[in-house]
Amino acid sequence: MTFTREQLTEQIIQAGQFLYARGWSPATSSNYSARLSTDQVLLTVSGKHKGQLSVEDILATDLQAQSLEPNKKPSAEALLHTQLYNWQANIQAVLHTHSVNATVLSRIEHAAAIEFTDYELQKAFAGISSHEQPLLVPIFANDQDMHRLAQQVQAWLDNHPDCQGYLIRGHGLYTWGASMADALRQIEAFEFLLECELKVRACMVQC
Repeated sequence: MTFTREQLTEQIIQAGQFLYARGWSPATSSNYSARLSTDQVLLTVSGKHKGQLSVEDILATDLQAQSLEPNKKPSAEALLHTQLYNWQANIQAVLHTHSVNATVLSRIEHAAAIEFTDYELQKAFAGISSHEQPLLVPIFANDQDMHRLAQQVQAWLDNHPDCQGYLIRGHGLYTWGASMADALRQIEAFEFLLECELKVRACMVQC
């Protein structure tokens, strides 16, 4: 299905309201995007409260993350969005959130990735049909150099074409989908798994 700019803008605004209400995008954190065309993306502008987005808070960029609207500045992490659109043509929406679960688990897990297994909700992710099919989520060190971070992410994506999302240590979660609805579904599924994993680890320590 093809959406107009107005429809995609409304999808981004509604996503912001939903994710803010769930506590996964506090204050001005996070950024969201949607593919507008083969060579353009709609992205949230920098520094806006994600629960209070308006039409003016969305701008168009090219696939190199350069603003196509001179008076609007994209998020500093725009490059991580456009990287995904360049990587797979079927990606239509990208969501980046800053939940407590994602932030805490990415700090206490010292391995390069977390593998989720035996959770029934793994089937909420595209391409996964069984709880026995592992979901591997890489964790990258936080970095203010977006080009360097994007290179690290791309190296992982090249070797793991079935990747569903990734964590940035002490920062947050990135996931995507073939539609905004798909990306939101994966955010919810990720948050469930992250919270379960934190609780399991807390129980193991107490026991």
